[in-house]
Amino acid sequence: MNRKQFLILFVVLVVLGGAGLALFWQELAQYRESGAKIGAKLLPDLKIADVAQIRLQDGKHETTLARKEKGWAVQERGGYPADFNAISDLMVKLIELKITQSEQVAAKLYPRLELGEPGKGEGAGTVMEFKDASGASLARITLGKKVLKKDPMNPLPGARDGVPAGRYVLPPAAKDRVVAVSDPLNAAEADPAKWLKKGFFKAERVRTLAVGPEGRAPEWKITRSEEWGQWRLAGAGALDASAAVAAVNKLAAMSFVDVLPDPEQDPVHNATVAMAETFDKLTYKIRIAKRKAGDDYQVRVTVSGEPPRKRVPEKGEKPEDKERLDKDFAQTLKALEERIEAEKALAKWGFVVAGSEVEPLRKTRGEMTAAKPPKK
Repeated sequence: MNRKQFLILFVVLVVLGGAGLALFWQELAQYRESGAKIGAKLLPDLKIADVAQIRLQDGKHETTLARKEKGWAVQERGGYPADFNAISDLMVKLIELKITQSEQVAAKLYPRLELGEPGKGEGAGTVMEFKDASGASLARITLGKKVLKKDPMNPLPGARDGVPAGRYVLPPAAKDRVVAVSDPLNAAEADPAKWLKKGFFKAERVRTLAVGPEGRAPEWKITRSEEWGQWRLAGAGALDASAAVAAVNKLAAMSFVDVLPDPEQDPVHNATVAMAETFDKLTYKIRIAKRKAGDDYQVRVTVSGEPPRKRVPEKGEKPEDKERLDKDFAQTLKALEERIEAEKALAKWGFVVAGSEVEPLRKTRGEMTAAKPPKK
């Protein structure tokens, strides 16, 4: 190689090196602009106080959580109250979450990491968008595939990864950059049913319970004269005490899996009606009907009546105990009135309830009757 060729080669290398260096600094600038630095917060500019709406969408579901005057609500469920604790926990986690990995990934490869746009083919992620009270977008991220690690409870060398340890995320204003965080964010689901406030009606201190087909006389009725008294079956036959206790206990501990915003759009027939009267002068009407599809039931609840607002003095009550008992009664009454207000509001919705939850209330009279002992 002569001197002239050497100089030409040197110049070419300098030019290529300069171009490569310029490209490096350009990519570094884009990387810095994206804020996708390892150790940086995923959502550094998002403030919880500014968030008035959260939208989640994946390939199957969409949920809009809206902040209202009395709390959060699920719009896709007719404004049914949302689980504030679940929303708060997720928001706090997202605000504090830091980036553990950052890689440049072409947009066409997003579906491989389950970061594709919902509704645009396979590999869709879960979009989370935060908006303020005016509807303006505050931030938008896409949650993708979960990062799995080896199960620490399975020490075998051939054990497969299976414990969620993080998640791939498409950060706000991403420019072909995907990050990973150290939390799988399992609670970030787009199914509206997952965000419903789970508190249901709670019929306590039941005095009578009558159950039968809708529009007809009750098939069976149980009563008791005192709150801790023995249950009795109206009419002929001896009562199966365990069946009575199971039915009454279910009235105070029933749960649901979903809410029907418009129950009339899910018509049901051959309903069973349970009427429960309590020692607090309240009446609960629970309408139970099998849904057309699946094994679930539709349950509708109405509550009527008002609790006594004056305390009846106890037998042999001492004057020095009156102030304490009056105070306890006032506190109990306040909590009861708040609960009744929430329960009366349930009448506008229908509830999807598992069959096992309503089974104790759908028993026939024969099933409520104790078996006769065998003759000796």
